[in-house]
Amino acid sequence: MESARQGDQAAFEQLVRAYEKRVFALALRMCGNPEDAAEAAQEAFLAVWQGLRSFRGEASFSTWLYRLASNACVDLLRREGRHRSAAGPSLDDEKLNLDTADPAPTPQEAAERTEVREQIETGLRQLPLEYRQVLILREMHQLSYEEIGQTLCLDEGTVKSRISRGRKRLRKFLLESGNFSGGPPSKRPEEEGCK
Repeated sequence: MESARQGDQAAFEQLVRAYEKRVFALALRMCGNPEDAAEAAQEAFLAVWQGLRSFRGEASFSTWLYRLASNACVDLLRREGRHRSAAGPSLDDEKLNLDTADPAPTPQEAAERTEVREQIETGLRQLPLEYRQVLILREMHQLSYEEIGQTLCLDEGTVKSRISRGRKRLRKFLLESGNFSGGPPSKRPEEEGCK
């Protein structure tokens, strides 16, 4: 990191290699298609290169990078007027060639997972960008509320509110699609050992 800040291109290339898959995955989920995602990711890394010397380290490097990538996606979507893409993002990290450990599912489980992913992808595309952003960062990139706030320059309360509203909208969409139930039936108190 320090070498990259001093202008060492080889060190910067190492940073790009370390984060390129995650940045592309974030951009793909936000932009909806590989071409726009690649453009946004490239813009994000260009912004990193240009701003690396002034990076103060008040947030972690990954938080700063996600902020730049998220901003690049929003700028691209606004510029291109593509708030929703027909192609849709992929929530399947395996399709993105990300290194994830996943036990081999049975064919039926694989089919069910695919169906669930497709429904979630469709639901995410229906969400306003402000809700889609926070849900992707929270649920798929496992950022804390604080990190999401730093990434998107939002108060933590706003992050929590957007996540809650986004989840409600996504849940409503999934329930209305008819492929999901309202959740497991609530347990009776006696089943929990209460009398």
